[in-house]
Amino acid sequence: MPFLTSPVLPPGTLARTAQPSLPTGDGLLLRPWRAGDAPAVHAAFQDPSLHQWHIRTCDSEEEAAGWIAQWRAGWEGEREVQWAVVDEATDGLRGRVALRQILLGDGVAEVAYWTVARARGRGVAARAATALSRWAFEEIGFHRLELFHATANPASCRVAEKAGFALEGTKRSALLHRDGWHDMHFHARVHGD
Repeated sequence: MPFLTSPVLPPGTLARTAQPSLPTGDGLLLRPWRAGDAPAVHAAFQDPSLHQWHIRTCDSEEEAAGWIAQWRAGWEGEREVQWAVVDEATDGLRGRVALRQILLGDGVAEVAYWTVARARGRGVAARAATALSRWAFEEIGFHRLELFHATANPASCRVAEKAGFALEGTKRSALLHRDGWHDMHFHARVHGD
């Protein structure tokens, strides 16, 4: 049965070119992950604060290397796109930003992020999410970007707000963490916001 509308973004929109590096314009760079980033990813996931808000652990550099291989493959599969957020001058890891749950036909994706402990409180996640959103809307043509975080995580709520994501509601008991079910704030940006 044919659709009454055309896809917002046709298949191949991402995969037809190489994944770009995206400068934030203020000292950070979003770049594709490299195999050599595995030790830094493993180290980031040893932080108890990261465990509080993320549902995965990373037990070894080998496991981190496997994640990076998956993250790199995500671009060609057009299902998720992951970037390392690094200091533009030193290439030191500051965090990660991603488009997940990509639905090209609908022009929708979910923004996700984390930061390493030493980068928190410096606007890294907000700056990365803003740069990623600008690229997704202006260069690629996404229509809507969504962002979810635990309601018990006010720092993540501030990131969403600073990056221009309006709070649209709360998904009750939506994600299971180690300490139980969490309500999740649901934010979004629409092209033209």
